[in-house]
Amino acid sequence: MKFQTPQTLEIIAAILNCDFLGNADFPVLGMNEIHVVTAGDIVFVDHPKYYEKALNSAATVVLINKIVDCPVGKSLLISDDPFRDFNKLTKHFKPFISASVNIDPKAKIGEGTQLQPGIFIGPNVQIGSNCLIHANVTIVSDTYIGDNVVIGSGTVIGGDAFYYKKRPEGFDPLISGGRVCIENDVHIGTGCTIDRGVTSDTTIGAGSKLDNQIQVGHDTLIGKKCLIASQTGIAGCCVIEDEVTLWGQVGTNSGITIGSKAVILGQTGVTKSVAGGKTYFGTPIQESRSKLKELANLRQLPDLIQKLKEK
Repeated sequence: MKFQTPQTLEIIAAILNCDFLGNADFPVLGMNEIHVVTAGDIVFVDHPKYYEKALNSAATVVLINKIVDCPVGKSLLISDDPFRDFNKLTKHFKPFISASVNIDPKAKIGEGTQLQPGIFIGPNVQIGSNCLIHANVTIVSDTYIGDNVVIGSGTVIGGDAFYYKKRPEGFDPLISGGRVCIENDVHIGTGCTIDRGVTSDTTIGAGSKLDNQIQVGHDTLIGKKCLIASQTGIAGCCVIEDEVTLWGQVGTNSGITIGSKAVILGQTGVTKSVAGGKTYFGTPIQESRSKLKELANLRQLPDLIQKLKEK
């Protein structure tokens, strides 16, 4: 998430009421999670296991809970609770806007787009031309939708990320300040849920088609011309490359990549990243031919055991 106007290290520290290491005028351009940070961004880290990764990331400002040696060209914000303070920055730069009408008057709706009854469209939403948005669709704030997009009834675009920190008193959510970006010629079925990014975009590429009852997690990138069948659950921070097919009831771990033109057969659990151009099946996932041979061999075990007993 980029700030509308550049900030300085001193200004950010004042917002958080925390100490800093670095030049007071050090430029701060935005804030992002570790997997999408760029120069000028703030990234937070609150566990020693991830200090090195954060300090060596593309981020140039590290919100951290310990004074450490600051890498050259970077700055530190010292906080007793970086998770809490990252949320504080999200609230400051991307505050929640309460709606008073079903369709925000500043929403941009393209020519020829049809909106059916019961639709909710929040602030900072842009919808392209010749789209069809069916009844009772919810499009939360900060959503971009291209041209010729169809969205089925009951679908929710832009729900908050499922991202929590466990504390003694319960689970503390990481506040979502990102967007959903749906490119041209995408079809999304009924009853789907597409979560917004925490700080960046959840993206569905041009020409992709989603069946009913599909969950897409925060900050996931779905490529162009993908085909995704019903009851598939895609976790956060995944990369589904172009022309991938996911059949019904596929589930993924977070942070995995599925290579271009891969086919994932129904009820497969994608427990790791897989290369493109192949067909996969099973949990844990493996190439379908190997898995099917394995299952065929297992079916022969009772006969083999019986033959051994007869000898």
